[in-house]
Amino acid sequence: MILKFLRLLKIFTVIVKYGLDEIAISGLHVPRTARLINTVFFWRRITSPRAIRLRLALEELGPIFVKFGQVLSTRPDLMPPDIVEELSLLQDRVPPFDSDLAVAQITRSLGASPETLFASFERTPVASASIAQVHFAELKNGKQVAVKVLRPGMKTTIDEDIALMQMAAGVIEKVWADSRRLKPREVVAEFDKYLHDELDLMREAANASQLRRNFANSDLLMVPEMYWDYCSNSVIVMERMNGIPISQTDRLVAAGVDLKKLSSDGVEIFFTQVFRDGFFHADMHPGNILVSIDPDTFGRYIALDFGIVGTLNDFDKDYLSQNFLAFFRRDYKRVAEAHIESGWAPRETRVDELEAAVRATCEPIFDRPLKDISFGQVLLRLFQTSRRFNVEVQPQLVLLQKTMLNIEGLGRQLDPDLDLWKTAKPYLERWMAEQVGWRGMAERLKAEAPRFGQILPQLPRLVHQVLHKRAYSDLDMGDLMAKLVDQQRRTNRLLAFLACVTGVLTVIVVGLEVAGHLHWTP
Repeated sequence: MILKFLRLLKIFTVIVKYGLDEIAISGLHVPRTARLINTVFFWRRITSPRAIRLRLALEELGPIFVKFGQVLSTRPDLMPPDIVEELSLLQDRVPPFDSDLAVAQITRSLGASPETLFASFERTPVASASIAQVHFAELKNGKQVAVKVLRPGMKTTIDEDIALMQMAAGVIEKVWADSRRLKPREVVAEFDKYLHDELDLMREAANASQLRRNFANSDLLMVPEMYWDYCSNSVIVMERMNGIPISQTDRLVAAGVDLKKLSSDGVEIFFTQVFRDGFFHADMHPGNILVSIDPDTFGRYIALDFGIVGTLNDFDKDYLSQNFLAFFRRDYKRVAEAHIESGWAPRETRVDELEAAVRATCEPIFDRPLKDISFGQVLLRLFQTSRRFNVEVQPQLVLLQKTMLNIEGLGRQLDPDLDLWKTAKPYLERWMAEQVGWRGMAERLKAEAPRFGQILPQLPRLVHQVLHKRAYSDLDMGDLMAKLVDQQRRTNRLLAFLACVTGVLTVIVVGLEVAGHLHWTP
């Protein structure tokens, strides 16, 4: 409890130090309150622009707040331009920690100093984010690599912030009637899980390896190779990737990259990860994406930083695909039915009423480019609709929602004229056809083949057991013996039939072998 109080005190101190209260108050247009606060904190002198103060405050408060700032930096439709521009610095330019600490971390984790492990090692980091920083190096075999080193003391800071969030979620559930539907404690638990997963760099390396395997034959996305002999929980070494940051659109245009195609490719990559693989990069802010300008891979996305990934089970994928496809077809009745069938909306919900509410929210944004859509307003209306119909928030989809906001923010930067719906609809239709058509059936049969191989030899015994149990359950004790004799006769006939089939198959196989022998013997 003392630690929570001290953390709250620090948050309050940072708010006062950087004048964040002034930003909030000015946005609410209550000058009297602003004058009162300035009178109380008469000693402070606020001269820096609000965007710089907000960035510095988030950096000082730690990784959770930095990640919040990263999300805001991708939302120019929700935030003022000056704040978006400044918060974009949080994507890969968080102040680095001392290089001596990085060297000590590498030595402790990998059992040798960088001078011993590498042919060369750059002590000055090339990128620094909320969780870790990156140094370039060269392996002794000449391969260029990037060395990612975890920031010291991260676990303690994150534990403190998560504890505050859990406490706030508990209070919300007690005082807010709508909290049962929003599941704040479950959402915080999901966030806690993903943040602590991000602290394990070995897990990040495994995530990257999986994503690289998923896109091994893709001409859209590149993922760096991991060098497992140099990986641990706090240090990982990966292939060095070269490209232009996706946020630097002027450089991309100068290099000849087609931004419209790049934007469309990003949509396809996202839906491929979600619906084909059920495994998606969940931290797709611009600081984690490069674009290759190498002639052999020109225009491909390069993904970095795999600390946060999302997974979806078959039920989630099926539910989402039905909703997306119905949404793109403007079949709002199917959207309503899918919500009720999945149990996310109460069974007693009237389909026609939910259909009308979804139509009123979504219809105004169709056939319009991203630049003309306020997703902030759309999300607000969807939230109001879900509240009205008691639609439950699904904690396992929180990461997907965050990633969708990041993807939409990227699309807005690359191609404001992108029609998100027309771009995504053909891919979803193709995916659905593969799932429910002959190809999908063939894939599922292939996946089940090993199980069939185990079950088929056991079939006669299993049939006998089922028949035997049925005989006991259906009969009275008086005619039990007669029924058992009759059942045994049936079983014997079944076994005799199977024996005949087996004998015939054996004769055929032997005959084929003899024929083959006669054919090949000179």
